[in-house]
Amino acid sequence: MHYPVILKVLGLLLMVFSLTLLTPVLVASLYQENTHEAFFFSFAITFSIGMLMWLPYSREKGELRTRDGFFITVMFWVELGLVGAIPFVLTDAVHLSFTDAVFESISGLTTTGATVITGLDDLPKSLLYYRQQLQWLGGIGIVVIAVAIMPMLGVGGMQLYRAETPGPIKDNKLTPRITETAKALFFIYVALTAACMLAYWFAGMSAFDALAHSFSTVAIGGFSTHDSSMGFFYDNKAIISICTFFMVASGLNFGLHYYGWVRKSLSQYWRNPEARMYLLMLLAGCLVVSPYLFFTDTYQETDSFFHGIFQLVSIMTTTGFATTNFSSWPTFLPFLLLFLSFFGACAGSTGGGIKVGRMLILAKQGFREIHRLIHPSGVFHIKVRNRNVPERIADAIWAFFGAYLAVYYLMVLLLLASGLDYVTAWSATAAALNNLGPGLGDVALHYGDINNFSKWILCIGMLLGRLEIFTLLVLLNPMFWRR
Repeated sequence: MHYPVILKVLGLLLMVFSLTLLTPVLVASLYQENTHEAFFFSFAITFSIGMLMWLPYSREKGELRTRDGFFITVMFWVELGLVGAIPFVLTDAVHLSFTDAVFESISGLTTTGATVITGLDDLPKSLLYYRQQLQWLGGIGIVVIAVAIMPMLGVGGMQLYRAETPGPIKDNKLTPRITETAKALFFIYVALTAACMLAYWFAGMSAFDALAHSFSTVAIGGFSTHDSSMGFFYDNKAIISICTFFMVASGLNFGLHYYGWVRKSLSQYWRNPEARMYLLMLLAGCLVVSPYLFFTDTYQETDSFFHGIFQLVSIMTTTGFATTNFSSWPTFLPFLLLFLSFFGACAGSTGGGIKVGRMLILAKQGFREIHRLIHPSGVFHIKVRNRNVPERIADAIWAFFGAYLAVYYLMVLLLLASGLDYVTAWSATAAALNNLGPGLGDVALHYGDINNFSKWILCIGMLLGRLEIFTLLVLLNPMFWRR
């Protein structure tokens, strides 16, 4: 492990993050709020910590190895979750404990969207903006953005890119150079955010709400500036429709957005097996949920259509927005929605969950084993787009799936041991590990009423989900630390 270079990189990234704390200061000044001191003090603390880590090793140069990349990725998300909590602790408007502040910070950065805060409509605009900004930064992954500046430090960035990029095919690069890949991802992300913001604004949102909700929509985060989430805008069906569209778009692989932009063609989306399965699952889910709401007399026809489609898309893409309290729907539906969140969005998107691409390959493996039972001497390959999937990738996906289930049920048991009921423990674990946000039972509306031990377990779960489990678990292997 190259600890001097690691500390240098972590310190620099922390200083870069500290600059984002100045934006809420401007928002506070614009709305004449008294929170600017808390944010400026948070900036000073964060920048100073980063400077103390960076300065002693500022002249160190070296190439990061894969192990270094994993370590930097995990440590950066952990330290970011801790320093990101500082404004919540220092701001008098929310009075959060240290545990609640860290929970809110990690929930924002991992784009989970689970919150311990109530009374959002009455909070200062600067604090509301800061929550949304955390999700926007976490959506693209600050580490992925930062690899664009790594060559200037004499540090290679590919190891960070591999450790941070979600999905089963994380070695693929959109462009030959990693810096160009980071720029391409960042451009797509900003372009989607700008388009979403303008669409919200033209549809009738205020400029502040349009900016704030575009951040959490494209990041598939789910934080809102209102307690009723997108239900605050439910009477404006144009806003609900725009939100649904951008949740679907943000759940697609950003590489497809890149190729669609470069080649000026939408056919890339349908030809991609993962994207096709993702879109068909969304369609099938909508055809189940909306009619079920109508025929069970939960809502009238129009409300069944809009509530059903919106909540299905929001939960499956792991965004977590709400137009209504879906946990009060007929028992079958809330569990169906949470079940679909395990599939999540596509690999290479800002969404959570196991990822549709992994589920697709797992399904193909299942069919292959059935075919082998029928023809024991036959040779059957797993193919995606007429290309054989390497056995190494197939084995890695099974290992991920096994580790995911093991971590999931360990968390459920720990939450049950802390005193939560089964529905709350099961859904809270799903919401944390899938980076979803809303759950059932005691966490249907917010997480403020559960005990501190459960909150720390869920914080670990959110980080595991955002870093796709192995990135964090690999640090627990003794072999990782051997020379």
